[in-house]
Amino acid sequence: MGSDRENGYGDLEKQMLVLHEHEEKHFMSSEIVRDVILGVSDGLTVPFALAAGLSGADVSSSIILIAGIAEVAAGAISMGLGGYLAAKSEEDHYKKELKREQDEIIAVPDIEAAEVAEILSQYGVEAHEYGPVVNALRRNPQAWLDFMMKFELGLDKPDPMRALQSAMTIAFSYVCGGLVPLLPYMLIPVATKAVLASVVVTIVALLIFGFAKGHFTGTQPFKSAFQTALIGAIASAAAYSIAKLFQSYH
Repeated sequence: MGSDRENGYGDLEKQMLVLHEHEEKHFMSSEIVRDVILGVSDGLTVPFALAAGLSGADVSSSIILIAGIAEVAAGAISMGLGGYLAAKSEEDHYKKELKREQDEIIAVPDIEAAEVAEILSQYGVEAHEYGPVVNALRRNPQAWLDFMMKFELGLDKPDPMRALQSAMTIAFSYVCGGLVPLLPYMLIPVATKAVLASVVVTIVALLIFGFAKGHFTGTQPFKSAFQTALIGAIASAAAYSIAKLFQSYH
């Protein structure tokens, strides 16, 4: 009997370890996918619209290329910095809430214990069942703190490298996306021809990217592909039309 119980506990510990590793990998991959989507989405759309607008102003491919590369560099830095600051803000918020929760566990332990009981009761745990859990957490302040952060506040401990990782991922993704609409201008010296090639290449890229985004985010891939391509097409058409309109007045 004792051996069976020990084996049961051993199997349970192994299952919990596997579950923890699975959740961590899934959580990190979802953050990376989100950063890639953010970077590529803006990288494809903004330089595309800029190049189309400049093409509408009848400037040369070399000028469009220089302006486009400058925009990609500036956009990658701006987007990367934005991702870094957003991740740092999340980290600072977690630290602030962690300190507050830590102080409350020390200052008003009975109230915090009652909050644990209330949280567990919301999951259908009866009083005679959550009582030992509350007492066990009170004997382990660190576990108690982790429990409150996760289940009361819904906050997971951020990865200390998350801010830098987010900045680099978004910036790199922006550059990769931004080079797609500019590629035709590198190969075709006549802007009026290059813009047509840029439209075709970028729309195809937007369709592929939208489909992949829909697949990874769990939405309808074909619908996502159509919406992504439509947004890019509208932005570029608007930029091109505005440039043509202003040019007609000068």
